[in-house]
Amino acid sequence: MRTVPAAGWPVLGLPALGATVAVGGWWAVAASGRLPAVLVPAPPQVLAVFGRLPAYLAGNLWVTVTETAQGFGLAAGAGLAVGVVLASSRGLARAAYPVLVGLQAVPKLALAPLLVVALGFGTAPKVVMVVLMCLFPVVLATTSGLTGTPAELVELTRSLCATRWQVLVKLRLPHALPQIFVGLKTAMPLAVIGAVVGELFGATAGLGFVIRTAGSDTPLVYAALLLLAGLSIGLFYGLVAAERLLVPWTGHTTS
Repeated sequence: MRTVPAAGWPVLGLPALGATVAVGGWWAVAASGRLPAVLVPAPPQVLAVFGRLPAYLAGNLWVTVTETAQGFGLAAGAGLAVGVVLASSRGLARAAYPVLVGLQAVPKLALAPLLVVALGFGTAPKVVMVVLMCLFPVVLATTSGLTGTPAELVELTRSLCATRWQVLVKLRLPHALPQIFVGLKTAMPLAVIGAVVGELFGATAGLGFVIRTAGSDTPLVYAALLLLAGLSIGLFYGLVAAERLLVPWTGHTTS
């Protein structure tokens, strides 16, 4: 009887191995002395920050998580809605894409001070920044997925007297889900970046605020960066888990 290899090692062991190699390389660079400690602190110095300022880091992490989740949720909902509209009209898509591409090309760092002036120092400018960072990938993936439905399947459902709504919900959206998740997974790290960019200007909390006010405390900056990396990884693999739950057939199409 053929045995099926355990999935635990590829799923858990390989990412852990990659993280270990990355930390080992970081430690080797710090220990070599070629770069000053103020620029590249050793991992023990960064870990000491978590023991020194646990509540401070946890509170600011929660602020960034909240801003990221709110902005990403709005961007995902708006991106799906806009993608559905654009996929239903080729002329509308041609008219809207230059605007969307131009908006995506605008440096978001330049918009951050303007958002603070317009929306104040609260959560709103950070959430808007996240939406601006994430909207285009979701719209593009949704439109591409919906327009990629095989024409013969659409004609078959219409021949069975299906309405346009039924064709969208029962055929085109399920067919587009793998592509939509590609857009969502592309947008997720951008959501964290957007929240941090917003926090670098006029914020009173958040990991971006921690980085901006750390001064010469480089281990604190690295601790905040590690938390941001961990947040991005956790949210990304949360989407991967949701994809496996909602689109289980995609896991069996690649060797």
